Amino acid sequence: MSRFPFAGIALIVACFALPARTPADLTAASSRRAAPDFTLNNAEGNPVKLSAYKGKVVLLDFWGTFCEVCKVEVPWYVEFQSKYKESGLSVVGVSLDEDGWKSVKSFIEEQKVNYTIVIGTWDLAKLFGFRNELPLTLLIDREGEVADMHAGVVDKAKFESEIQILLKESSSKKSDK
Repeated sequence: MSRFPFAGIALIVACFALPARTPADLTAASSRRAAPDFTLNNAEGNPVKLSAYKGKVVLLDFWGTFCEVCKVEVPWYVEFQSKYKESGLSVVGVSLDEDGWKSVKSFIEEQKVNYTIVIGTWDLAKLFGFRNELPLTLLIDREGEVADMHAGVVDKAKFESEIQILLKESSSKKSDK
């Protein structure tokens, strides 16, 4: 017989009593950092300011038409924009194409992209953590803080799950810091 018969029971109870944890890839709300702000023009020449999306969950994707794996994700992000726009998701694609709109306009028309696209720079991508691997995709919470950053192709199902979690988060959770 164990010298501590209740130790096992206490451990089991403690596991169920712990608060729900953030999924491994999402940064805890209390540890998130503000996303760097930027203003870039969309295809129509209108300014797009990242901070204007505060109150929404933003999927921010640094990509390029020259990047074959980037093109894999574009249809997923079109789907996410359609599926979660009404719940507060905004997808913003930042193209890093050297020739700007020349390559990008035809690509977004061909792919029927339904979300905002702007032309960015490599220096801007570095502010967000770019280290030489595209795509670089971030999830930004409703407070404008980075909740997740992923270099390379995302796991679509896992990423969608993270989007759903962030859409359920309310701004009041942030005040519990």
